[in-house]
Amino acid sequence: MGQIEEHYERGLALKNEGRYEEALAEFRAILEIDAEHSEAHRQIGLIYGFTGLFDESIEELSLAVRLDANNLGARNDLALTYCMLGMTEQAKAEFEYVLAVDPDNEVAKKNIIYFV
Repeated sequence: MGQIEEHYERGLALKNEGRYEEALAEFRAILEIDAEHSEAHRQIGLIYGFTGLFDESIEELSLAVRLDANNLGARNDLALTYCMLGMTEQAKAEFEYVLAVDPDNEVAKKNIIYFV
Protein backbone atom coordinates (compact mmCIF):
# COMPACT_ATOMS: atom_id res chain seq x y z
CA MET A 1 0.00 0.00 0.00
CA GLY A 2 1.34 3.42 -0.93
CA GLN A 3 1.72 6.46 1.26
CA ILE A 4 -1.45 8.14 -0.03
CA GLU A 5 -3.54 5.02 0.58
CA GLU A 6 -2.15 4.67 4.10
CA HIS A 7 -3.00 8.27 4.97
CA TYR A 8 -6.44 7.84 3.41
CA GLU A 9 -7.28 4.66 5.32
CA ARG A 10 -6.07 6.17 8.61
CA GLY A 11 -8.00 9.37 7.87
CA LEU A 12 -11.22 7.47 7.23
CA ALA A 13 -10.83 5.42 10.40
CA LEU A 14 -10.16 8.53 12.49
CA LYS A 15 -13.09 10.37 10.90
CA ASN A 16 -15.40 7.45 11.67
CA GLU A 17 -14.23 7.56 15.30
CA GLY A 18 -15.03 11.27 15.49
CA ARG A 19 -11.35 12.17 15.80
CA TYR A 20 -11.68 15.00 13.31
CA GLU A 21 -8.47 16.95 13.96
CA GLU A 22 -6.37 13.81 13.55
CA ALA A 23 -8.34 12.82 10.45
CA LEU A 24 -7.81 16.27 8.94
CA ALA A 25 -4.06 15.86 9.48
CA GLU A 26 -4.11 12.59 7.51
CA PHE A 27 -6.08 14.07 4.62
CA ARG A 28 -3.88 17.18 4.56
CA ALA A 29 -0.83 14.90 4.40
CA ILE A 30 -2.29 13.45 1.20
CA LEU A 31 -2.66 16.96 -0.24
CA GLU A 32 1.02 17.63 0.48
CA ILE A 33 1.80 14.69 -1.81
CA ASP A 34 -0.99 15.32 -4.35
CA ALA A 35 -2.72 18.70 -4.06
CA GLU A 36 -5.37 17.57 -6.55
CA HIS A 37 -6.50 14.43 -4.71
CA SER A 38 -10.29 14.73 -5.08
CA GLU A 39 -11.17 12.26 -2.32
CA ALA A 40 -8.93 13.98 0.24
CA HIS A 41 -10.70 17.27 -0.51
CA ARG A 42 -14.05 15.48 -0.24
CA GLN A 43 -13.23 14.03 3.17
CA ILE A 44 -11.96 17.39 4.45
CA GLY A 45 -15.20 18.95 3.21
CA LEU A 46 -17.24 16.35 5.07
CA ILE A 47 -15.33 16.93 8.29
CA TYR A 48 -15.83 20.68 7.94
CA GLY A 49 -19.55 20.07 7.54
CA PHE A 50 -19.63 17.79 10.59
CA THR A 51 -17.97 20.52 12.66
CA GLY A 52 -20.15 23.40 11.46
CA LEU A 53 -17.68 25.01 9.05
CA PHE A 54 -20.20 25.14 6.22
CA ASP A 55 -18.53 27.69 3.94
CA GLU A 56 -15.30 25.72 4.15
CA SER A 57 -17.24 22.50 3.59
CA ILE A 58 -18.79 23.79 0.37
CA GLU A 59 -15.42 25.11 -0.76
CA GLU A 60 -13.69 21.74 -0.27
CA LEU A 61 -16.54 19.68 -1.73
CA SER A 62 -16.75 22.02 -4.73
CA LEU A 63 -13.02 21.65 -5.23
CA ALA A 64 -13.34 17.86 -5.10
CA VAL A 65 -15.97 18.06 -7.84
CA ARG A 66 -13.87 20.45 -9.96
CA LEU A 67 -10.88 18.11 -9.68
CA ASP A 68 -12.96 15.06 -10.63
CA ALA A 69 -16.30 15.86 -12.27
CA ASN A 70 -17.28 12.19 -12.07
CA ASN A 71 -16.74 11.90 -8.31
CA LEU A 72 -20.43 11.24 -7.73
CA GLY A 73 -19.92 10.75 -4.01
CA ALA A 74 -18.51 14.26 -3.74
CA ARG A 75 -21.37 15.61 -5.87
CA ASN A 76 -23.95 13.94 -3.61
CA ASP A 77 -22.18 15.24 -0.50
CA LEU A 78 -22.09 18.72 -2.00
CA ALA A 79 -25.79 18.51 -2.88
CA LEU A 80 -26.69 17.33 0.62
CA THR A 81 -24.71 20.19 2.12
CA TYR A 82 -26.50 22.62 -0.18
CA CYS A 83 -29.82 21.12 0.99
CA MET A 84 -28.89 21.57 4.61
CA LEU A 85 -28.10 25.23 3.96
CA GLY A 86 -31.28 25.88 1.97
CA MET A 87 -29.43 26.28 -1.34
CA THR A 88 -32.04 24.32 -3.25
CA GLU A 89 -31.17 25.27 -6.84
CA GLN A 90 -27.55 24.26 -6.37
CA ALA A 91 -28.58 21.02 -4.66
CA LYS A 92 -31.01 20.14 -7.44
CA ALA A 93 -28.37 20.79 -10.11
CA GLU A 94 -25.90 18.46 -8.41
CA PHE A 95 -28.44 15.67 -7.95
CA GLU A 96 -29.53 16.05 -11.60
CA TYR A 97 -25.91 15.74 -12.74
CA VAL A 98 -25.44 12.59 -10.66
CA LEU A 99 -28.60 11.03 -12.09
CA ALA A 100 -27.60 11.93 -15.65
CA VAL A 101 -24.37 9.96 -15.15
CA ASP A 102 -25.81 7.24 -12.92
CA PRO A 103 -29.62 6.96 -13.18
CA ASP A 104 -29.68 4.31 -10.42
CA ASN A 105 -27.71 6.35 -7.86
CA GLU A 106 -29.62 5.74 -4.63
CA VAL A 107 -28.57 8.92 -2.81
CA ALA A 108 -29.56 11.19 -5.68
CA LYS A 109 -32.79 9.26 -6.40
CA LYS A 110 -33.83 9.47 -2.74
CA ASN A 111 -33.17 13.22 -2.53
CA ILE A 112 -34.21 14.56 -5.95
CA ILE A 113 -37.86 13.92 -5.05
CA TYR A 114 -37.75 17.00 -2.83
CA PHE A 115 -37.25 19.17 -5.92
CA VAL A 116 -40.01 17.96 -8.26
